[in-house]
Amino acid sequence: MSGIHQFVPMLHRGDAVGRHTMHLRDLMVARGIPSRIYVEMTDPDTAAESQPVAAYPQQCAAGDVLLYQFATASDMAPWLLSRPETLVVNYHNVTPPEFYAPWDNGLARHQLRARAELASLAPRAALGIAMSSFNESELQAAGFGTTAVVPPAAMLPTGSTARSSASEVRQGAKWISVGRLAPNKALQHAVMALLVARAHHDPGATLEIVGRSVVPSYTSALRRFVEEMGLHRAVTFRGQLGDESLVKAMAGADVMVVTSDHEGFGVPVVEAMAMGLPVVANAAGALPEVLGPGGVLVDTTDPWALAEATAAVLADPARRDALVAGAQAQLSTLDLATAGDRAIDLVSQVC
Repeated sequence: MSGIHQFVPMLHRGDAVGRHTMHLRDLMVARGIPSRIYVEMTDPDTAAESQPVAAYPQQCAAGDVLLYQFATASDMAPWLLSRPETLVVNYHNVTPPEFYAPWDNGLARHQLRARAELASLAPRAALGIAMSSFNESELQAAGFGTTAVVPPAAMLPTGSTARSSASEVRQGAKWISVGRLAPNKALQHAVMALLVARAHHDPGATLEIVGRSVVPSYTSALRRFVEEMGLHRAVTFRGQLGDESLVKAMAGADVMVVTSDHEGFGVPVVEAMAMGLPVVANAAGALPEVLGPGGVLVDTTDPWALAEATAAVLADPARRDALVAGAQAQLSTLDLATAGDRAIDLVSQVC
């Protein structure tokens, strides 16, 4: 029996791409569709969930569809181009190389390669699925003829830790930023805004930065910046957290600050919305379409604007309640609970 098999360079249990890939696999198996996950490199933590890509030719069946979870450059791209099966690309976004160039030229070249691979796959793919309309525009610019938008199919299980939206926020508010420590996340803007907030709004405000380091030179510079601004006691670097610890950290925060200059979707944003955690985010990339009425958009390159927007949200319980209501409406519009099945339906139609 033919199936829909997924290909991903490396399968990580704790990131958005990995959760999305495994959730789709589980849904397809539950629907009676044969589905396996093939990887270029094996993560020991998910070795039981995947197989080496070299195993596929011995296991293929007539009518198979190959679903490529595209988020980085990989030798999988030319390999998939050589296969005769129907190909679908699920595009998670590629950070433009100019964000990496000042910090790591090798990573910048890797991003250039990823962009070239995306363009090479375009004429071969029967369908390109994007996580957002912002991402869909990048697929279309790369040459994909048929595209669709379906948001990510799996998030953290945040429902059991939903916050009370009307709770009072006292001085010493806890800011949180969640995501990879990468230049496009522009976390220096959050640090600068915290400095302004502590000087003019809330002397006890703190910032918790959660996420793994992607560019060591950027992470080191960010840490030095925190020290030079005299914020070493106010800013905490937590690194990458497991799901349970991450949910706990978000539940203990008063506001999520998202300063990304380039964002293809922003899974932590919708996780915060689901928990009733107010979000103040940069009006860039996919963030406006993802956040909708569920948060506050601001030019986060202006630390005064970001600090004032955050202070205004924290000081007004009625506004926080309105944002929580807007977030629930936006989550209903995104309909994340059915996203996996919608993606599978689209892929099934090209069989």
